[in-house]
Amino acid sequence: MTKQIPAREAEMSGRIEEGAERIKQATSDAVASTKETVNRTADRVEEGLHRATDRAADAATRATEKAADISERGREAYDEAMDRADLWLERAREYVREKPVQSVAIALGAGWLLGRILRR
Repeated sequence: MTKQIPAREAEMSGRIEEGAERIKQATSDAVASTKETVNRTADRVEEGLHRATDRAADAATRATEKAADISERGREAYDEAMDRADLWLERAREYVREKPVQSVAIALGAGWLLGRILRR
């Protein structure tokens, strides 16, 4: 019987080693599979972030261009308004130089009318 115990122990030891090897292999396979899945997912996330960043940059560029365009149009409108105001003021000065009496009479009449309106 003593011979059977070492044989059984050897057999059990072999089975334990086989089981341990299978567990080790299964663990290695699981780790490799998980690593591969994580890498694929990280790649997808990175691609998504790049696309989102590109879209945000494009939107920012369009917004900047639009703001510059609006600013330019506003500057042009301001310049045009100032030119018209200068022209109107120059015409008014010429009228006063050409017809000073009429200008004073018009100014007095406008002042009197404005005073009547504001008293009410």
